[in-house]
Amino acid sequence: MDFTLTHEQRMMVDTTRRLNEEVLQPILDAHPCHRSLPKAATKEVLQHLAQLGLTAARLPEFAGGPGLSALDYGLMCEQLSPTVAFILLPHETTITRLHHGCSEIQRERWMRELISAERIICTAATEPDTGSDPRGVRARIRRQAGRLVLNGQKMWISNGSVADLVNVTCLDEQGVLVRVIVDRQQSAFEVKEIPMMGLQQCHLSELSFADCCIPFDNLIEGTGDAAKVLTLTWLANRPIIGLSAVSLAQRAFEAAQEYAMTRRQFGREIGKFQLIQQQLADIETEISASRLLCYSALAAIDRGERANGVSAMAKRFAVSACERAIALSMQVHGSMGLSQELGLEQMARDVRMLSIPDGTPEILTLIQGREITSYDAFRA
Repeated sequence: MDFTLTHEQRMMVDTTRRLNEEVLQPILDAHPCHRSLPKAATKEVLQHLAQLGLTAARLPEFAGGPGLSALDYGLMCEQLSPTVAFILLPHETTITRLHHGCSEIQRERWMRELISAERIICTAATEPDTGSDPRGVRARIRRQAGRLVLNGQKMWISNGSVADLVNVTCLDEQGVLVRVIVDRQQSAFEVKEIPMMGLQQCHLSELSFADCCIPFDNLIEGTGDAAKVLTLTWLANRPIIGLSAVSLAQRAFEAAQEYAMTRRQFGREIGKFQLIQQQLADIETEISASRLLCYSALAAIDRGERANGVSAMAKRFAVSACERAIALSMQVHGSMGLSQELGLEQMARDVRMLSIPDGTPEILTLIQGREITSYDAFRA
């Protein structure tokens, strides 16, 4: 399998890298690194990404997107800092799912402002007692006097505190899983941000809906190929998250390589010691293996293959391998590796945050095991 980039792919990669370094990173740097970005800054980040088509990356051209392949989208996301990627993914993924599920009238109401990032959208599926198993959803919606009334709690919602629209998964009066768009301009609900160990400029929130009144025409009634799209977005998101881990580990490797060539101990550069060379070789191997596995998973999706197993494998391996790579880089730096000044400790915290979204390592292991054996270990 040849992963030599085409001219067009090199242009996409270079353009995205420059945008991240010259425009997006300065926005992040202008705000405290241990606090979530203000909404205005978050929207500014998304609007810059919209200029490259990334807010609607997987939408076809007739729907306002560039129709990127999964691999091209992953190549571009790899150039973004994980903070930027985790601002983008909830927004772009929800837009993709909404496009394939809502009616034409609903598309006309919402899509233009979402694609341009004039408004921010997120998905709210996870609950305090429901994560990997969507059958456990407890949030309920009922019809009352020509409107919908929503009750329930959602937890660990990316972009929840800055979203203008929330795509909520809940049960209707017949116990059927449905989706409804909650617009903060129309419907009041409570939002509480959740402080986290890493990716602290991102937004993770708890949403509480108590007799939240929603217009009836905000119910997403279309089905179409929504289930297929839901699966495909999950499958692509997993290796893309793996590539965010690769992005962090690559920065850690470059720092370790430079340090090994300049730091002197016992009268010579530490890079001349065999054990330091082994550590650098191990870091580079972890990164290369992770990157290629993620590219392979995305390419399999583009070929239309069943990519459930390889997608799960790619994310699980890449995040774990890149955690090891960053730890080794810290070791090469000695005491300096533990300092806040250098930033490796922040990378170690940030990469740890990547293991949970879109499938914990345990769930991903079971998904891969199911593909190997055809036995579903987490279904009764």
